[in-house]
Amino acid sequence: MSEDVDPAVAAPPVRRSPAHRGRLLATGLVGACHPAPTLAVTVLGTLLAIASGAGPRTVLQLALVFLVGQLSIGWSNDWVDAARDAAVDRPDKPVARGLVDRRTVGRAALLAGLLTLPLSFSLGPRAGTAHVVAVGAGWVYNLGVKATMWSWAPYAVCFGLLPAVVTLSLPGSPAPAAWAMTAGALLGVGAHLANVLPDLEDDRRTGVRGLPHRLGRTGSTVLACVVLLLASAVVVLAPPGSPGPLGWAALVVATVLALTGTLVSLRSAGSRLPFLLTIAVAMVDVVLLLSSGASLLA
Repeated sequence: MSEDVDPAVAAPPVRRSPAHRGRLLATGLVGACHPAPTLAVTVLGTLLAIASGAGPRTVLQLALVFLVGQLSIGWSNDWVDAARDAAVDRPDKPVARGLVDRRTVGRAALLAGLLTLPLSFSLGPRAGTAHVVAVGAGWVYNLGVKATMWSWAPYAVCFGLLPAVVTLSLPGSPAPAAWAMTAGALLGVGAHLANVLPDLEDDRRTGVRGLPHRLGRTGSTVLACVVLLLASAVVVLAPPGSPGPLGWAALVVATVLALTGTLVSLRSAGSRLPFLLTIAVAMVDVVLLLSSGASLLA
């Protein structure tokens, strides 16, 4: 004869050690910082510094500044969007999964944001101002601009200022070349369009109506390809002197990728290939920008 068993007695709560709780917290914070974009922007900025001829100390400073600034943007995004992410049960969001609580992520975002100020100005007043404005653009996006038709603007500002932060950190604080900032801004807009594509439906369900949501998947993919192709053309054709064989070859590759992505998107709206091709064009743009080296200076 079986007896009913009280679940509370049969399954006592699991007691986790402080070390285990610490690992869970660290895992949650790492996941909530948007690790892929955070790492990508940090590495891009650091490589730009190396390509521009910055010394080892400046390169390390810039790497730390970019990392902390991007951490603040990533954490603030998950902090602001916690309820929205939980509503659609986002499996990639640690707060929605309960790995870390919203308050902890918010405190991490504020701490990283506060640390960004002195770290930025350790590069000098001009470079510091440029970086604070770039990080501020990321926060503005998270705090509400992402849901408007101007959702592309913070990305343009943030990526457009990336070469400026690098060059203004060099001895004498040389200004960046206008073409480099233009290419960075175009790359940022393309990155925004491509980055939002996988989450269009979840965003719509929670009331987000940024530019990509208004254009739709096909329109956003086509515009992303066009914008990133323009960035390629700017990097290859705008710097002084004639483009070398590498520049022309890269421009041809970017053109083929962009046209293919556009055609596939127009013929098959549900295909994931245009998104992958858009990312490939962005990677070509990054390689071209890095190969520009000292010509980033005005």
